[in-house]
Amino acid sequence: MKMESPDDIDLTVAAAQFAALGSEQRLAVLRCLVRAGPAGLSIGTLGERTGITGSTLTHHMKILASAGLVAQKRQGRSIICAAVAFNDVQRLSGFLLTECCADAAGKKGDQDNG
Repeated sequence: MKMESPDDIDLTVAAAQFAALGSEQRLAVLRCLVRAGPAGLSIGTLGERTGITGSTLTHHMKILASAGLVAQKRQGRSIICAAVAFNDVQRLSGFLLTECCADAAGKKGDQDNG
């Protein structure tokens, strides 16, 4: 599987994923699922760990799933939620970090003129 570099990231996809993470509660959900690893957590356990339950958790999971960051699957009588886009999260982080100060290198004179 080819690993995309941060420079290859589609800005539309990145914007949608950043938007999905633009909520403190959704970020808490994703963080909890990333910590749980590929096995994921039941929706009940996820709710207990994040303090987000019911329709609010369903709403946040729908947004994260639409952005391709998490997935849900039925396992017997339980719904298992898991972070599925570990590479995407790394790419998003790399995108920000590689762009950081990219235009500042070697432009000390430009800063003095401000």
